[in-house]
Amino acid sequence: MLIERRSGRRLMNQINVVPYIDVMLVLLVIFMITAPLINPGQIELPQIGKTSDPPVQPLEVSIRADASLWLRDRSRTSVESKVTRDELIAAIRDKQKANPEQAVVIAADKEVRYASVLEVMDMLQQNQVRRVGLLAKPRAAK
Repeated sequence: MLIERRSGRRLMNQINVVPYIDVMLVLLVIFMITAPLINPGQIELPQIGKTSDPPVQPLEVSIRADASLWLRDRSRTSVESKVTRDELIAAIRDKQKANPEQAVVIAADKEVRYASVLEVMDMLQQNQVRRVGLLAKPRAAK
């Protein structure tokens, strides 16, 4: 009597995870050894020499419709004072002794001729005022 043996293979329904665990442990050892050897990236922060001072308020020169000049120093007071051209130059020179970069802005009425504004700007630039600007009122939203 011959007993027939079945030579068929049975299906395995389990996954062998041992090789995966071995690979994971090898990677873990590699990372543990190399991590202390890597230099972390360093951030170079900008440096400043001193604390920044608040900006200096500009001097305001107003030209009225009657061609008179008015000076307002917002760092001292908000009141305008009427000045002549010589007094204006003297006041600006006094402010520039303390701060050479003292800004001056020019405001003029609508009725003032553009030539008058240019004369004042030219006078300031001839007296070594480096920062001269024009002051304008923004338009109202419609």
